[in-house]
Amino acid sequence: MADDQKPFRVVSSITFGVADLPRARAFYDALGFVADPASNDEYVIYALENLKLSLFPRTLLAKDAAVANDGHGFDGITFAHGYPSEAAVDAAMAHALAAGAVLRRPAQTVFWGGYSGYIADPDGHLWELVYDPFR
Repeated sequence: MADDQKPFRVVSSITFGVADLPRARAFYDALGFVADPASNDEYVIYALENLKLSLFPRTLLAKDAAVANDGHGFDGITFAHGYPSEAAVDAAMAHALAAGAVLRRPAQTVFWGGYSGYIADPDGHLWELVYDPFR
């Protein structure tokens, strides 16, 4: 394969299908994400370090991907957001819960030596809030 045909080796964007765009935006805004100026009433884009997180109405995203919009079951994917300390994980967890997250597993020391807990955003997307002492 020619170099100009090889895929990038980095994930550049993640899009969440959300049931209520204003509610989802309020949740991520409350966590300190800053919406890109290109965001509007139809979609929201957050520019992260090396990645973009987009929010798009779930019905339209399902239609775009040509999949059923039944919203059932575990999608088999979680997202992690790293923090510089255990205390920072605890603070972020408390802030996320106050912003509407659902606690899935409290933050705790985990088998590999880190510290993490899981929340679900208002649409059920799973986030691991994590401190990795080896990074």
